[in-house]
Amino acid sequence: MKLHELKKPAGSTHKEKRIGRGTGSGLGTTSGRGMNGQNSRSGGGVRLGFEGGQMPLYRRTPKRGFTNHWRKDYIGVNVEALNAFEDGTTVTVEMLCGEGLVKGNAYGVKILGGGELKKKLTVQANKFTDSALEKIANAGGKAEVI
Repeated sequence: MKLHELKKPAGSTHKEKRIGRGTGSGLGTTSGRGMNGQNSRSGGGVRLGFEGGQMPLYRRTPKRGFTNHWRKDYIGVNVEALNAFEDGTTVTVEMLCGEGLVKGNAYGVKILGGGELKKKLTVQANKFTDSALEKIANAGGKAEVI
């Protein structure tokens, strides 16, 4: 089979409904909307979640807590992952992205204290934990907050 031999399966496409084109078409006069009522009018119908006047589900269910819209999410990177870089390197956020250690979009990068650091590095990040600062200093490196 070749690309030019491909065909759509039988019954997969339908003819477009041409409404409002006379009574002989079967979809004239009321155009398939029925006689009267809310849905027959232009702009008619009900909003999403409307239950005919009954208290809708999203208002019946209990609400708890709140969402902080000003929260800043940081992507965490353990100190152990920094061993992937050469000794004496200045590690930036862009280098972490290039190495695949930081994925996704967030407010910034936070270096966490998981594992052991065996290389002397200058690490530039948005935040550091106390244990990460200690491990970077013990390895002979520097931590710079950007």
